[in-house]
Amino acid sequence: MHMKKKLLAFGMAVLMLTGCGSSSGTIRFGAAGLGGTYHMFSDAFAEIIESESADCSIEVKTTAGSAANVRLLSDGYVQMAIAQADIINDAYYGVGMFENDKKYQGYSAVGGLYTEACQIVVRADSDIRSVEDLQGKTVSVGEEESGTEKNAEQILAAYGLSERLVTEVNLDYTDAVEQLKKKEIDAMFCTAGAYTTVIGELAKQCEIRFIDLDEKGIDKLMKSYDFYTECEIPENTYVGQTEAVRTVGVKAVLLASDKLSEKKVKEITEILFENKAELQYILPTDISLDESQATEGITIPFHDGAAVYYEEHGISMNEE
Repeated sequence: MHMKKKLLAFGMAVLMLTGCGSSSGTIRFGAAGLGGTYHMFSDAFAEIIESESADCSIEVKTTAGSAANVRLLSDGYVQMAIAQADIINDAYYGVGMFENDKKYQGYSAVGGLYTEACQIVVRADSDIRSVEDLQGKTVSVGEEESGTEKNAEQILAAYGLSERLVTEVNLDYTDAVEQLKKKEIDAMFCTAGAYTTVIGELAKQCEIRFIDLDEKGIDKLMKSYDFYTECEIPENTYVGQTEAVRTVGVKAVLLASDKLSEKKVKEITEILFENKAELQYILPTDISLDESQATEGITIPFHDGAAVYYEEHGISMNEE
């Protein structure tokens, strides 16, 4: 009897991991922290999937961010997630920030979603006008294991600012906004789609300013790291932001566990692109979903289900 119970428990665990294979299946979706674009996208997409698919339940999980998400996917704790293209590459191939760690695999790409902007926010009454001015300041670099943390460290390093020269604190976006408002920190980094709701709410309560990256800094970052692209936050994206902000960005990518079936992931991929107008309407961020560009800049294999979708639509993929 004891062995039968063990086998039954194992069978139920497998069912949960395959997700949406029956009416009782649930897909756990790693969505990063509250207040960021990942979580807003995940909540909206989960609702659409559940309305479009008769046998699929999505449970959105709050996580620390991109690096945490690939680990959670690889270890089977979530079956879908969003992560930055650079962190996905490092985790999958055991390079970069994962060079001294194991390779985290067991998942594949569904598609690129949108470009996330690396945003540096200070109070409008701050004397910080450039990245160099962050020397000696207390700065939130995002949660540990988040893409924001990695981007912040790379941007600071590009300007010669090591952790000895900047007091770095790991805060989620909600805490960072509260502490910036109260002058308990001097600046915060946030890598997310612009408009980012938590920053938008801050701008309504407290006058803020964004720090531009200059030409030299942008060039150095793009030459040093393959996944950065130059991007701009248009003027008036946020209350009181009267000038465009120059920065760099990195693509956000939707991932799925290899244990999810080809049929289910193909259905999810179809739902994603067939409802891109509805997703854009729900989200404050310009996500610009386009299946013809969704395979660009992704260096890991695509899930078989997503691959079938792209092949049927004549869209080429990487050859990994």
